Parts: sequence; C-alpha cells; structure tokens
Amino acid sequence: MNSKMRIYQKIVKFSAGMVNEIEDYIVTEYPLTIFINGQEFATLVCTPSDMRELIFGFLASEGVIRFADEIVSMSIDEAKGLAYVDLTADFTTSQQFYSKRFIGSCCGKGRQFYFQNDAKTAKTSTSKTTITAEQCLKLMKDMQEDSVVFHETGGVHNAALCKPNEMIIKRTDIGRHNALDKIYGYALLSKTFVRDKIIVISGRISSEILLKAAKIGVGIILSKSAPTNLAIKLAEELNITVVGFIRGHSFNVYSHSNRIKFP
Repeated sequence: MNSKMRIYQKIVKFSAGMVNEIEDYIVTEYPLTIFINGQEFATLVCTPSDMRELIFGFLASEGVIRFADEIVSMSIDEAKGLAYVDLTADFTTSQQFYSKRFIGSCCGKGRQFYFQNDAKTAKTSTSKTTITAEQCLKLMKDMQEDSVVFHETGGVHNAALCKPNEMIIKRTDIGRHNALDKIYGYALLSKTFVRDKIIVISGRISSEILLKAAKIGVGIILSKSAPTNLAIKLAEELNITVVGFIRGHSFNVYSHSNRIKFP
C-alpha cells in the first residue's frame, strides 16, 4: 500500500468520558496540476496513488484522448504536484468545449448533459452481462473488506472493476470521480475489455459518476449509497443498470433491472 495515502497526526480523542492524546491516521489530500503540450489544463485534488492511471483516465473521461497511445510521454513531479503530458496531436485548451452546458437529443428524447464533452464521450451501453443478487452483495462485501485505507482513516472512497464473480482491481481516492478515473486509466493502459465488466463504488451515484461509468463502457454500476434523480434518468437513457443501497442482505435496483438475476 502507498504510504503517501495517509499520515500519522496527533489528535485529542474523547471517548467514554475520557480525554487522550493519540496518533491517528489522516488521509492525504494532494493537488495535482496537469499540463498538456505545455499548456495548463486542470488541477485535480486527489489521493497521491496510481497517479499515472488517474491522468490517463481523467484525460479520456474529458475527451482529450481515446486511447493510451495518444500520450507520447508523461512526467510527474510529485514534490511540486505537477504532471506534464505530451500528446501525439496538437492540443489547444478550449473553455467552450470543456465547460459549456449542452443539451442534445438522441432517439427522439431530450438528453441533458452538463458539459459538451459529456455528449461526445458518454456511451450507450451494449453490455449483455448479467449478475445474480448474491453476486451483487458479495462484490460490495469484498470491496469493503479490502478497503484498508478507509478502515484506517474513514476519509476515502473506493471503486473496483469486477467480473460478476470476482473483483479484478480496486482503486482508492478522496474523490469518487478520481477513483473511477483511476479505473478508466487502468483499463486503457492494460487494454482490458470493459463492456462485460461491472463497476462497484462506495459513494453516491451522482450524474457525474454515472457519466464516468458510461464513458468507461460498463453496463452495471453497484453502490453502497444512493443515486440522484438525474443519474437515474441518464442511466435509463444510456442503458445502464444502477443498483444502490447495497448493505447487508439488501439493495435497490433503480434502472434496467433485467440485468439482475433474482432467486
């Protein structure tokens, strides 16, 4: 485990009427500024682990790249929190492209995307993967039990790329969106086929999280928490199965329940 993900900090703890000074693990919050072909592009606030995957996944999610080989070189100055990326193609940052609200249409339905690049990069799922109710519960349990940094700090989110019967990889970050970008970066770099895979995540499924799952290309996303109404609307249109509140022996299915096989 990357020791930079958390540090020891002296704190004052009150418990059962007693006050003690102890050392406790505190999660690390780390700003990383990305330059593309010499131009400043974005600053991410993240957990300093798997940063190469994070950058690949973030740039793919933003529509800057589609494939890993579009990045010629990458260097990360961890001490200064700077990353320098050179692309095969010319790149000019466009605030209009990366921040303009956009409303498009698809199959006769109105579809609202917050940003224009979401309309370009979010994919309608063609996944035929199905998963049993017991597998949903087990994947969440396996990811939670493997979450060492969360158990130590309580300050991170976890995301995992899974098959129905096993977890392939797990990534950790203070941001749910960053954890998914690390998953996306892993898939790009390892050339993992993702259309038949499943995303498991510890946090709320917002519209941003749903769109990132769509960009990765999966058809099922499982969460310990709840989805938002816009996330559900997007999931219905993008043919993604959303399962939330996976706790103990129960969960809720919010969209495309045909992919879940019940006893």
